[in-house]
Amino acid sequence: MRVTSDVMVPMRDGVNIALRLYQPDDDGAYPTLFAISPYRYDTDDIPVHNLFQWRETGPVEWYIDHGYTYVHADVRGSGKSEGTYGFFDHTEQQDYYDLIEWIAEQPWSTGKVGGIGQSYYAMAQWFMGILNPPHLTCLAPYDGMIDMYRDSAYNGGVYSEFFVWWYNLVRANNIFRAAGDNSGRAMEPDMAMEMMRHQTYDDWWAERAAHPHLSKIKVPVLSVGAWGKVGLHLRGNLIAYEELQSPKKLVVTGAANINEAVHMFDKPEFHERFFKPFYDHHLKGVDNGVMDEPPVTIYVRGLNEYRDETEWPLARAEYVPYYLSGDQSGSVTSLNDGSLTTTAPSGENDTTSYDYPDHQWGLGVVAMGPFGPDPAARVLTFTSAPLDQDTEVSGPIVLELFAASDQPETEFIVKLSDQLPQSEEERAQGRQPAFVPVTKGWLNSAHRDKDEARSTAYRPFYRHAAPQPMTAGEVYRFEIEIHPTAHMFKAGHRIRLEIANGDSPLTDAVFTHQYMPHKHGRDTLFHDRVHASRLLLPVIPT
Repeated sequence: MRVTSDVMVPMRDGVNIALRLYQPDDDGAYPTLFAISPYRYDTDDIPVHNLFQWRETGPVEWYIDHGYTYVHADVRGSGKSEGTYGFFDHTEQQDYYDLIEWIAEQPWSTGKVGGIGQSYYAMAQWFMGILNPPHLTCLAPYDGMIDMYRDSAYNGGVYSEFFVWWYNLVRANNIFRAAGDNSGRAMEPDMAMEMMRHQTYDDWWAERAAHPHLSKIKVPVLSVGAWGKVGLHLRGNLIAYEELQSPKKLVVTGAANINEAVHMFDKPEFHERFFKPFYDHHLKGVDNGVMDEPPVTIYVRGLNEYRDETEWPLARAEYVPYYLSGDQSGSVTSLNDGSLTTTAPSGENDTTSYDYPDHQWGLGVVAMGPFGPDPAARVLTFTSAPLDQDTEVSGPIVLELFAASDQPETEFIVKLSDQLPQSEEERAQGRQPAFVPVTKGWLNSAHRDKDEARSTAYRPFYRHAAPQPMTAGEVYRFEIEIHPTAHMFKAGHRIRLEIANGDSPLTDAVFTHQYMPHKHGRDTLFHDRVHASRLLLPVIPT
């Protein structure tokens, strides 16, 4: 393999973009895989490790061995590229176009270019497709959000700390180098402040959103997501697959978190199974039948196996309402220990209230119990009876919640979990039952202005443009989007819903939604005959 670093390519405005070129040893022309980000192409030289962020380019040398060239570029204003960093602004998007067309003109290129990469690299691919440079041939975005405001920065209008953490880390990664290496440069714009300044969905976010323009993509797309990327990329990969008009395929892996997803993408066997057949077909013309196979492959958690499907979402899913109830489940220690039941409520004025911030909250809403951090003890829970049979929940989920507050604004952060059986002995000791996090949802009560045209039956779409304060004591109906999943709840397990107006770095890590000082008051949830709050779950018939 030949490696050529620090190649400078002029853009239409004269700014030079730096890249690294990987080629087979001979002088032949090969199709090219193209990746671009602010993560510095010289990080390709370090191994994939949990401590080293942003190694999200896949097994580069493996692709070279299989007859591809690989171009890894630094976006303008990062790494060794000139210019000012724009965080997916129109200028950065135009650079993608110019670089793809430059690649196609090189003697080592066949003129066919495919996108590759995870996270930022995947997000960039959506914009490559939207601009449709003539020599772009296919895309394979792995972990690629399409709407930074809704997918991650402001989940349901609730401010997430992730992007501030991310940008500070990326800036440090660009500045700090080993002794003797003076090539580090500051990424000048304070994007973290920009994200906090733009608290609603405005032109700044719209410029950086691929979602409204997905229909412009003409090339084939392999959209690959991970169930563990709730609150970051998962929503984008799934919605993009639904709305793309070009030839398309969808894969959703069982990776449970960031680290698993990164390590998975570095493994050649993962690419051998899902990516290489797609690239070989579209970039090399190999007649391998990849586009004749089932278009959707999902990993069903709990069942722990991949399954081919003909569509997403699954049309055979039957939405089953699980109603919130004040009756105690007797299975978990929480503020209320409420129940989930498939029987609609018949009572009057049944409510559950809680005051916040709770006196036991410390790092977010997690309390410290006798056995360590306890995420359930001081939040609201609604838990089903033990399931009498295996129950698969696969698809988008929505919580219809009737609630009131004595504040003009509150937040609902909801978590769906698989609660495991617990022995009577453990329960008597005061231990909490083990559980597996399944998925999450969020909504800022002031962001309840729904765009009906862009909503689906089980996925509300909110404008997030003009916050609407609540009237104290008035009951409102909220539809809370809970990100999709594919999960098998085993017989004997319970379905648990947690509701609070915060989360915690102990449970949500860098995806925590910071608890702000103005969040103090009392919220009341309603679950009576007139206000039948319910969780709508897409159950797959057996």
